[in-house]
Amino acid sequence: MKKTKALSLILAAAMTASLMTGCSSSNTASTAESSTEETTAEETTTAADSESAAEETTAADMSFDFSAGLTDAGMFDGVTALDFAVLPTYNGIEIAPEDYQVDDETLQTQIDSMMANYASPEQIKDREVADGDTVNIDYVGSVDGVEFDGGSTNGAGTSVTIGVTSYIDDFLEQLIGHQPGETFNVEVTFPDEYPQNTDLQGKDAVFVTTINYIEGDSVTPELTDAFVAENFQESTGASTVEELRTYVHDNLQKSNVYNAVIAFLKENTEITEIPAAVSDFQANTLANQYKAAATQYGLDLETYLSYVAGASTIEEAVNANQESLDESAKLSLIFQAIAEDAKLTVSDDDIAAYFENLGFSDSSAMIDYYGRGFVTMSVLDQKVQDLLLDSAVLK
Repeated sequence: MKKTKALSLILAAAMTASLMTGCSSSNTASTAESSTEETTAEETTTAADSESAAEETTAADMSFDFSAGLTDAGMFDGVTALDFAVLPTYNGIEIAPEDYQVDDETLQTQIDSMMANYASPEQIKDREVADGDTVNIDYVGSVDGVEFDGGSTNGAGTSVTIGVTSYIDDFLEQLIGHQPGETFNVEVTFPDEYPQNTDLQGKDAVFVTTINYIEGDSVTPELTDAFVAENFQESTGASTVEELRTYVHDNLQKSNVYNAVIAFLKENTEITEIPAAVSDFQANTLANQYKAAATQYGLDLETYLSYVAGASTIEEAVNANQESLDESAKLSLIFQAIAEDAKLTVSDDDIAAYFENLGFSDSSAMIDYYGRGFVTMSVLDQKVQDLLLDSAVLK
């Protein structure tokens, strides 16, 4: 997972735009997880199909080179950006108050969003299970008194919704009328066609099942100093509610300043031409993100693309994002032009510090995976951003 986190972060730096926002993999993650969970009790074939297809696709089509078209210095190969971009004065860009100030409503919305990550369903334990309920259960399955692989939750609990979640036979309907805390036998018969485990086809099975609780409405914990200290101190440095509000406010303001700076650069930079090397890099980066994410989630490329892009091929996905790719190409050209004009360079120490800031003590693995060109460009783009933000003037 650390590699996936780093991918998202350095992709964001290299693309220097919001192109990837619309291609978020969070929903795909949950889709991939749900399609592979409980494949013995759950009547589904998508997990097995996806794994088989993923193996074939990974071997044939999943090669990717993030650094294609880049020099080791993090620049577009054969491109002098200043030949194509006439820059405005980028040091000391003035930002109007309405473009950077954070109002109370926006601040509270962001904090509420952060707290929503800690919400959990109310655990109802004082009534019987009814049709349509979402119930957290544990079970251990056996055939002829012998437990079988994959037939148990291993005490981890799993949440199912009666009438919605697909389980074999009438497994879930047999939960109706029982109460949380009860342990009882659920008796089912596996289908004659059960590709997940051919040894179970047509077999009668018993699942010793415990109802842990019925899930109620989601409940968000109260935001207190103690909660902040326990859950946010490590990531934000805040140990009180007020310190957290300050942290969130400052980050929102920094984001507003960055957006205003980027808007200024786009509006005031004269671009005479976008070199093919720059456009090709943007398309290649998007394609590589799709391929890497598909591999991470164990899905074949076509399935992954259908989830996140509504496309069946990389070409379709790239074409669908062409407008955003063009904007990213312009911004990448502007960033390189600023790096050239300011004579910014990246050292090994810069790369090490960049990844240390992301929580990685060793940058060599990232260089091996993404290539020196891509990693160096990410660090160089961060230097350009720092230069722009540090010199921006808040009016």
